[in-house]
Amino acid sequence: MKGKVIAVNISEKKGVFKKTIEQGDFKVDHGLIGDAHAGNWHRQVSLLGIESINKMKALGVEGLIAGKFAENLTTEGMELWKLIVGTRLRIGDTIQEVTQIGKECHIKCEIFQKIGSCIMPTEGIFTRIIKGGIIKAGDEIEVIE
Repeated sequence: MKGKVIAVNISEKKGVFKKTIEQGDFKVDHGLIGDAHAGNWHRQVSLLGIESINKMKALGVEGLIAGKFAENLTTEGMELWKLIVGTRLRIGDTIQEVTQIGKECHIKCEIFQKIGSCIMPTEGIFTRIIKGGIIKAGDEIEVIE
């Protein structure tokens, strides 16, 4: 199973939309350097597929772009939510391990208030950084053993 990164997104505060950046520097046991969600915990990096974002667009939600669901990596070509915890991914220069599928949605966050719904609780995934490095749009995502 392969996919690709279509955007790298960052925010300095939790609970807000992330802005797209040219490339991100991902650090072992931390996540995306400069991102509010980074730290030594199991949800260092969040990923969401453009396919999931397009499902929300099909429901009539307008203005959805990369980062609107506060995901660090917007991907294409993989059904992320079908991966299992423990799966390792090579993304750009990094190796990441899937630690969680979905999450509880924070009803009062800016994302929910502005969009009125959220796909992250069912189709977003979280990883921790096993090997650090740079990730940029266009980088391949590959499941590794």
